[in-house]
Order: sequence, then structure tokens, then C-alpha cells
Amino acid sequence: MSTASNPRAKFVMSSEHAKLTPPNGKPFIVVVVVNIEYWPYDQLTPRSIVIPPHGRTHVPDLPNFCWSEYGNRCGMPRLLELFSDCQIPVNASINANVLDVYPSLAKAVLDAGWEFVGHGMHQRALGADSNESELINMALARLEAFTGKRPRGWMSPGWSETFDTLDYLKSQGIEYVFQWVIDDIPTRLTTRYGPMVSLPYGLDLNDSVVYAIEKHASAEMRLRMFETIKTFAREIDRHGQPRVLTIPLHPHLSGVAHRINFVREVIDTLGERQDTIFMSGSEVLDWYRSVSPDGSS
Repeated sequence: MSTASNPRAKFVMSSEHAKLTPPNGKPFIVVVVVNIEYWPYDQLTPRSIVIPPHGRTHVPDLPNFCWSEYGNRCGMPRLLELFSDCQIPVNASINANVLDVYPSLAKAVLDAGWEFVGHGMHQRALGADSNESELINMALARLEAFTGKRPRGWMSPGWSETFDTLDYLKSQGIEYVFQWVIDDIPTRLTTRYGPMVSLPYGLDLNDSVVYAIEKHASAEMRLRMFETIKTFAREIDRHGQPRVLTIPLHPHLSGVAHRINFVREVIDTLGERQDTIFMSGSEVLDWYRSVSPDGSS
């Protein structure tokens, strides 16, 4: 019987990490991830904002399909404009079928220079299909054909994994993942084909959890972000260890008119800090590998 709590990463408290040299002398690292998804009209939706009459799910699920569709039509232009104004790197965690279903959206993301991160074919949990390895390869190949380069990162739809997901991802060239939310700095994960890196992400600091699951008021993400900024700043000052704040967003949640201003306020506040640097997933990965022996792979 194994005594390890985690089959992929050695247990280490954050206070036990070796000190990492911050990138460009800036220890407060911010990573923005926008999850861009395709919810098929002829299938049950992954989540719901409106409960169906009598609690009976049905297809087409019009209000919940429109929830996502509105985000891609109206929320994405707001997010693209915001991050263009701020001139910061962004990761697009994107279902590969978005390229075909929403081609102008995909082109706008490509033109904006966002880093494409694998996010399945459409918003469906891994393992729901008979051949997970083939599905991963299809998604990565489609993104590679569109962008001209193989994605280095992956975020599974809904954080879903099977016992073999990381092995499949590593065997197909993925170097980092976002779904292992276990630390505030990058973490080395083991696979059958060698190590890969987990980058920090957000569970309770995630608009999907805050708005779609917990159903908080629109200002809640800003509140949690500001409290996290205060804590990270204190810890950086006291311990000298960098921190990675990842901001996970969805167009249908944070891109709506009554929330986008809160996102801008958070980004503006971070941008005013002298100790803060905005980085893409690949930039964080390359930095981590350069300063930590555990980051090599």
C-alpha cells in the first residue's frame, strides 16, 4: 500500500521550497487564462444558469446553450479589447472545435498573439470518449495546423483526467498543465515518459466556480483577487519566494457587461505594481526550468 498522498508529485509544503530567482527581478508573476469553449447545440450543456422546467434536462437546452454562445459573441470582444489595451500576454485554453465553429473568434485570438493551450475538442470530460489518447492527439494536431506550432500546455475540460491522462499528454509533447492545482509556484509532475510541470491555476479563485457554481455577486472575483494580492505580497516580502497568480476567465462569465469592469480593475491594479510581471504559460515554464533543478524535463 502506498504511503504517498499524491501519485504524480512529491509532497512539499510551500515553506520548504528552495528559493527561486524571480524573472527580471519581479517576484509577483501573473498568468491570465481565458477558457474558450464550444458547447454543442445538440448535446446537454456542461453547466447551467437556468434550471429546466420540472428539473428535467432536455436537448436543445436553449437558455444554457445561449449562455455560452453569448460569451463567445459578446464576451470575447470585451476580453480581447481589455488585454489589447493592457498589452499583456494571455493564454487561450481553447477547445479545438472552436476553430471550426467560431472561425472569426479563433482568428482574432491568433491575431492578438495569445498562446494556444490544448483544452480538448469541445467542452466534454476526458474519459467520456473511447480513445483518450486519440482525442488528445486530434485536439493538439488541429491547434498545431491552425497556429503553426504544437501547443506546449494543456488544460483538461472541467479539470477532468483519467489515471493515464498525464502520460498521454507527455507522450504527445505537452510540457505543462494547468489542472493540478496544488501550489503557488510551478511543480514537477511525474509521468511514464518523463517529468512535466504543473503551473498554478485557480479552484476557488476561478470565475467558473465563483459565478457558475457558487453563484456569488459580480464583485466577488475582484474581492478574492485583491485579498490574494495582499497575501502574496506579504509572503513575497517575508520569505523572498515568488508567487504565481493565475487568473482563470470564461467569456460567458467574466466577459459579460456587469463583470468586465471588475476584471479591468484587477488587471490595472496589478499593472501598477512595481514587483509584478505578466507572463504566458510557456514563459513561466521556461523561467522555472532555468532556475529550478526540479523544473528540468
